[in-house]
Amino acid sequence: MASPSSPPLIASVEAGGTKFVCAIGYGPGNVVAELRLPTTTPDETIGRCVEFFATQQAAHGEIAALGVATFGPAGVNPTRADYGFITTTPKPGWQNVPLLESLRNALGGIPAGFDTDVNAAALAEWKWGAGNGVDSLLYYTIGTGIGGGFVSGGGAPLHGLVHPEMGHVRLPHDHTRDPFAGSCPFHGDCFEGLASGTAMEARWKQSATNMPPEHPAWELEAEYIALALNNSVCSLSPERLVLGGGVMGQEHLFPLIRAKLVGYINGYIDSPMILEQIDQYVVPPA
Repeated sequence: MASPSSPPLIASVEAGGTKFVCAIGYGPGNVVAELRLPTTTPDETIGRCVEFFATQQAAHGEIAALGVATFGPAGVNPTRADYGFITTTPKPGWQNVPLLESLRNALGGIPAGFDTDVNAAALAEWKWGAGNGVDSLLYYTIGTGIGGGFVSGGGAPLHGLVHPEMGHVRLPHDHTRDPFAGSCPFHGDCFEGLASGTAMEARWKQSATNMPPEHPAWELEAEYIALALNNSVCSLSPERLVLGGGVMGQEHLFPLIRAKLVGYINGYIDSPMILEQIDQYVVPPA
């Protein structure tokens, strides 16, 4: 049980389309317990999260606050009626699910935060990881899907009309070189539709994890990622770019992406981070 002088015990949920990760702890270096479970139906998945927190609370004491990072689209504006909801997701059965309310109510209405998984990842990298020493950081996850989160001004995540949907920007698509139509059910050949792990598997008929470094898939993949990063650098001017997700587990991708990004920018942005220190500008998560 926590003593009166202990730091507050925090509950967290990373809600993904494939799996949920629940944890309680006192900080990044002091995680007390963790549970990973497959994303099934909302009732079953949320119910298992609630059971986990109830068990941990009985063992370790009262939980003081809750943080939820979710796949989207999601309602992240606290002034709107859809705050805390997963909204128009293409994942079957998860449209308009009040995720935050369901979890928070089960924990007695404790203080809670809610944002997209990529904004939360960007904030974590800025505070504890690869963003050490910078004011603004852009985080991309490139895996089953693609999403982006941005923090600046002392760790403030970027919101707006809804939240960034950087995986659905449109990229130049040479249909002669790459006749693949794209895998996005909404846009076809947007960034996610061309470069996600799902798109790679549909195009090449095998999982990206099974493709050797010399496979032609990686040259094309690096090109699409570098094109998207070029757009982000020109529109948001982040001080660091962090690339995570399952596809980026292929370490040979980073040099390809960096070289292509420098080529696309073509000297227009006069910064030593791009001209001389690109390997410190485009980095994996820490």
